[in-house]
Amino acid sequence: MSSWTEGLQNALQYIEDNLTEELNIEDIAAKAYISPFYFQKIFNVLCGFTVGEYIRNRRLTLAAEELSTLDIKVIDTAVKYGYDSPDSFTRAFMKFHGISPSAAKKKGANIKSFAPLKIKLTLEGGTMIEYKIVEKAAFTIMGKCRRFSADTSYTEIPKFWAEHYSNGGGEIIKGMFGACVDGNDKDFNNGKEFNYFISDLYFPWNEIPDGCTTHTFSAGLWAVFPYRGECPKALQDVNTKIWTEWLPNCKEYELDGNYNLEFYVEKEYGEIWVPVRLADNKN
Repeated sequence: MSSWTEGLQNALQYIEDNLTEELNIEDIAAKAYISPFYFQKIFNVLCGFTVGEYIRNRRLTLAAEELSTLDIKVIDTAVKYGYDSPDSFTRAFMKFHGISPSAAKKKGANIKSFAPLKIKLTLEGGTMIEYKIVEKAAFTIMGKCRRFSADTSYTEIPKFWAEHYSNGGGEIIKGMFGACVDGNDKDFNNGKEFNYFISDLYFPWNEIPDGCTTHTFSAGLWAVFPYRGECPKALQDVNTKIWTEWLPNCKEYELDGNYNLEFYVEKEYGEIWVPVRLADNKN
């Protein structure tokens, strides 16, 4: 567990040391020894907000502290903390602090503070999570695909599903899988965006409907976690346990591949599939 927490803390310290510089999610994730795809997913589950939100809140905290204590121009502060214009800085500042940057310069102004994170994973009694390790042959999914930002995916992906069914898409693609797949190229905003598929299994003798695309997953090991109960709560509860309890304590396996799937079996039963490989010390 120490290497896991140390990696996350290294990433947080890197963010803190570079708040006035351009921050790249690939460089941040490298400090935690995991891919940008998984770093953002795990960060969101552990902290309750995205990496982008954390960076923005820390920058706005420091900006307000400097404006209230130093003789510094608003425009210089905006540039220092990565804003393209005073207007965009003012909008973000007012949303966070409730007052304008100019008002923050006045003596006695009330400003808000967002403290740096320190990750601590503690054991608070035994909990159980059901899973199995399954070796699967290569398989292909087919479905509707859309690109999402890691910062807004939690709210935008449910809208994608609602749109799919409201437009009659369920007659063509039932929605057996929800698959997150890292774009893995520079067009995907340096790891901040990923493809999401509403999909079914694809067989090569079937035609690909208009507006659909395919993706093939390589043969390998998967950690399969069942969930039971009403969605989305049942699924989200298991998802949280995967990243906060199972993975930090798992010594036999480590993450493999920048993708994961949700397999919807029936109304109140499904599975979360996470690609894994034997840990280096087990090979």
